Parts: sequence; C-alpha cells; structure tokens
Amino acid sequence: MTRPAVCFGSPSPEHDISILTGLQAVRALSDAGNDVAALYWSKTGHWFEVPADVEANEFADGLPRSAQPVVLQLGETGGFHRINRRGKQTRMEISAVVVCCHGGPGEDGSLQAMFDLAGVRYTGPSRSGAALGMDKLAFSGAMEAAGLSSLPLYLVTNELSLSDAGPFIVKPRFGGSSIGIEIVDNLETAKALTKTQPLLRDGAVVQNYLSDAVDLNISVRTHPEVSLSSIERPLRPEDGGIYSYADKYLRGSEGMASAPRELPADLPAQIEGQLRTLASQVVDLAMVRSVARIDFLWSPDGLWVNEINTIPGSLSWYFWAQEGISFAELLSQMLEEALENPAIGFRTDGADGSALRDVGAIAHKLA
Repeated sequence: MTRPAVCFGSPSPEHDISILTGLQAVRALSDAGNDVAALYWSKTGHWFEVPADVEANEFADGLPRSAQPVVLQLGETGGFHRINRRGKQTRMEISAVVVCCHGGPGEDGSLQAMFDLAGVRYTGPSRSGAALGMDKLAFSGAMEAAGLSSLPLYLVTNELSLSDAGPFIVKPRFGGSSIGIEIVDNLETAKALTKTQPLLRDGAVVQNYLSDAVDLNISVRTHPEVSLSSIERPLRPEDGGIYSYADKYLRGSEGMASAPRELPADLPAQIEGQLRTLASQVVDLAMVRSVARIDFLWSPDGLWVNEINTIPGSLSWYFWAQEGISFAELLSQMLEEALENPAIGFRTDGADGSALRDVGAIAHKLA
C-alpha cells in the first residue's frame, strides 16, 4: 500500500470523538507497518499534520505543539501541501485518506466535495451519500418512498399540527450521535426548543417517542464484498431514557467501542432476518460505501429503519472484531476500495461556450 492518510477533527460538535476515532486508526495502520500521514482538521477549519504517535490529551486544550500547518488545495494540483517557513508549498504524496470526521462538514458532504474537487481519493460515503445520511428528513423520506418501514418524521414548523398528543423525540435535522436530542411532552415544547436550542436552529424534526422500543444496530462494509455484521443491542440507561451521546462516547476511553451493549443481540430469528433484509436494502438506497452503521427501532408494533451513520464512531470496528477482523485489516480494506476506484470528478459536458459566444451584452438580457 502506498502512503495512506487519516483525517480527523473538523469544525463539528463531534470534533473530540472524531479525534479518538482518528488516532485509533492512525495507530492501527502504523502498527501494521504503514507510514501514515495524520491530518488534523481543527475547530477553526485549519489543517495540520501531527505525528503518528500523538496522544488524544494533547488536543484537549487546543493544538498540539508538534502540529505543522498544511493546506488542502483544489484543482489540477490539488491535494494536501506542506508549508515551510518561507511560505513555499510542497505537495504531500498521499494515496488515499481514511475519513474519521464525525458530524458537521466532515460527514455532511462538504469535506467529500472538497476532496472530489482536489482529486483526492477517500474512504466513507460520497458527497451525495454523506449529504443524504446527515439529513434525517431526507433519509427518512427516501426510506418511505422505497417502501421500507420507518417511523414517520416531521419537520418542525410553526404551522405543524399532529393528531398525536405526544410525547415526542425532537432532533436536529442535520447531525448525529444523539447530540441535541430531547424527549418532549408535546409539540408546543418542541417548537419552543427550536428557538432556544442552538443545535435545532438549522432545522428540527420530531417523531413519536416509543418508550418500549429497543435500539438495534448493524454495521455494513462494502469491500471486498457487501457484508453485514452481527446485530448489536445498545444498552439504554436504567431510567429507560434515550440512548444518549454520553452513553455512546463518554463512559470509556475508546469512544464508541467502549459503550455498553449486547453483541450479538439475543433476538427472535424472524426479527433478525427482517432486520438483515432491511439493512441490505438500505445499503443501495443510501449509497453506502466503506463502513456504515444502520440504526433500527424494534417495539411490539414492528421494526423500523431509524437512521444511518455513514462515518460511525470507531468506524464500527467493534462489530467486525467479533468476526476476527483486526482494525488494521478493516482499514486496509477501506483503503483498497478507495484505491480501486478513480477519484470522483465533476463533468463539464456541454459547457463548450456555445451558449456564450453569441449572447451579446449582458445588459440586453436585463432589459
């Protein structure tokens, strides 16, 4: 394998968890004998190269002392470039980038679009797959349009009226990892939260809260072939509340990998089979690439597709460790898939100037 890179961080509420995932990936690839470029995307949007042996606590109060600035250039000479003290740039030779950025611009298609414009090969979803996965309303609508069972999801507006009295779960329309999610007793409270909760100001959605529902998750990887993992049952807190960001990430030192869970989950054969069938359908509908996690809800009333996480915490390695796949092996497969396909570009067919040559003065168009 030529020189891989791992990027992590990003201007996102999940910045810190992304660092944990990224450093785990850097260490696994390094321990497997790879010369890895560790690329940190800061909360201010700047890029830095850090040593492969940097520790997570060095980021706790800002930028590690060992960080060196790099820039991501677009176009024909695109890619990551180092900058020396005189400002001269030198292009870094990188084969492909393992994307470990959770939430925000690292997972909503923004970073993916920049990599496409820069001619950089990368793991994880394409810009379209990332955008769909990060938009809960769009993802739910796509599942519903395809006939897959999913809980109705509604965009919170001043005019929204629902026949159900509540309670509801209110979520940011864009985002993941249970950040900003709350249980509310009624729709009016949900509407009020959109005016006071910063994470809901870009859009909020509500769905019925099912107190008796069980969370079930499954991971999928697409290389060397599409494969489904064992099914996980995350363990909710004893008070029966929602499976929160803290439950996922803040109970151990290894991010998502240390969250409490039952894996494999003890399920009726019918439910397991139904979930696997639904997951296989989601793979195509959501344009899944590399590794993803698909989340379901199961209650006495049925099994529903809930959400997709296109760049999951710890890259969902804990699912595959159950099957004897090391983290380095999983990462190598992701990189192989990225390298087997050309960098994603943009087409300019039809932009041959014919619409411009005889157009005359723009002022005439405005008359």
